[in-house]
Formats: sequence, structure tokens, C-alpha cells
Amino acid sequence: QVQLVESGGGLVQAGGSLRLSCAASELPFSAYNMGWFRQAPGKEREFVAGITNAGSTYYADSVKGRFTISRDNTKNTVYLQMNSLKPEDTAAYYCASSVSPSRRTADYVYWGQGTQVTVSS
Repeated sequence: QVQLVESGGGLVQAGGSLRLSCAASELPFSAYNMGWFRQAPGKEREFVAGITNAGSTYYADSVKGRFTISRDNTKNTVYLQMNSLKPEDTAAYYCASSVSPSRRTADYVYWGQGTQVTVSS
């Protein structure tokens, strides 16, 4: 059974940094494209960052230049380094896997349970 488990969330002041991790199991990790999404209360889940199985990256405009997605195929783990955090980054963050690179939630097959990020002003 495929599992994606996120970690690294927490409470941070505006301007601070956090690094999220997502460990995958029972998944041919290196073959999959991975993505990070977030969902704030009362809002739809939105795309944050993606990385292809070849290592190419792409980002939502709202995080470009502040967030960095990376992957370590030897550890079956994808990361999201978040710098210069803003209160509007507050949300539950989810990692997910897809067969093809995409910004659409519908294209992602497996999802983690989420980790909460709260940015105080």
C-alpha cells in the first residue's frame, strides 16, 4: 500500500523558514512526478510546486523565488524548502505523486495526510 508521509510543519514567524519532507513507501518513487499543494481553511487546495521524475521544477507564481522543491531518490523523499514565509502561506501542506507533470489536483494519484504550516505576523 502506497504511503506518503509529510513532516516538518510548524509555527514560524513571518520572514522565517521551514523545510517540509515527504517520505514515500511502496511506490516506484524515481518514476513518479511529485508535487506539493496547500489548503487554507475555507479555500480550495492549490498547487505550490512540482518536480518531474527527471528533476525539473516548476512553481506557483505566489511562491516562486521563495520556495524550492527537491527530491532524493535514494531516500524516496521529496522536500519543500520554504523561505521568507508570509502569513498568507499559512495552510495545510500536502505532497502527492502523479504519472505526468501537472499543476492540477485531479492528476495526482497518491496523497499524504498533510502537515500544518502556520506563519505568524
